[in-house]
Amino acid sequence: MRLSSAILLLAGVSIATYFARAGMILILADRPMPEPVMRALRNVGPAVLAALVVTLVANPEEANSGVELAEVAGMVAAITTAIKTRNLIPTLALGLIVFWVVRAVT
Repeated sequence: MRLSSAILLLAGVSIATYFARAGMILILADRPMPEPVMRALRNVGPAVLAALVVTLVANPEEANSGVELAEVAGMVAAITTAIKTRNLIPTLALGLIVFWVVRAVT
């Protein structure tokens, strides 16, 4: 494949992906979302984050390496923050900060 063909293919796929995602936003922009949908959407971020964490911790390829102290400290800090604040941004921020600090110290 030539470079010009690859660039055109990449541009085409990028534009199609953008319009596929932006289309729903533009269609629903002036309509209120039903309350059950809004309640369900509030759980998407934490569910995706939990799925990513479980996948990383339970990765069979790295099963021998185990869970490190920095990961446990970050998870404990994040869980504690989530219970107290019920807000995703401080939960992520504090969990990452504790993880990075403990990882740098150990």
